[in-house]
Amino acid sequence: MSKLLEEQFAGNVYYDRTFDRDAAKILPGEYYYTGKDMLIVTVLGSCVAACIRDRVSGVGGMNHFMLPEGGGDAESPVSTSMRYGSYAMEILINDLLKAGARRENLEAKVFGGGNVLRGFISINVGERNAQFVRAYLRTENIRVIAEDLNDVHPRKVYFFPRTGKVLVKKLTQMNNNTIVNREQD
Repeated sequence: MSKLLEEQFAGNVYYDRTFDRDAAKILPGEYYYTGKDMLIVTVLGSCVAACIRDRVSGVGGMNHFMLPEGGGDAESPVSTSMRYGSYAMEILINDLLKAGARRENLEAKVFGGGNVLRGFISINVGERNAQFVRAYLRTENIRVIAEDLNDVHPRKVYFFPRTGKVLVKKLTQMNNNTIVNREQD
């Protein structure tokens, strides 16, 4: 395996006692990739996360994007652009390849795109995000081997890149308004 970067653009790396391993928590507009035996975690509403890995080497990562496409903002180019699926997908795939993954071995599992704010029917961002991630991966010839998209519930996603295992917990009751506030923003 070529030079393997341990992390990229995730602000919260910690030790997870439940799973007895290091973990990276990613927020909207962030991503993380690794070749280590660790866990990547995020919570999704209408946002989508793509978990992409090389099924042979175990190098893998996850992104968390808010909208299918956009850009042109005057803010920080990286943090602003990572909110958009078109950029977040390209960056994750390119960084996985730089870290030693081989394009022909890539596989994906995709999650999120929930319509968690029931009043937002006319502009269903979750549905647009789900359609975008499917089309993007189809165009890139990356096989989607599992998905849990749409519905009305937020999800907590646990991704183990080395093995490809993903655990998804539907959040039918929320203890705080973090997701609702994000969706409204």
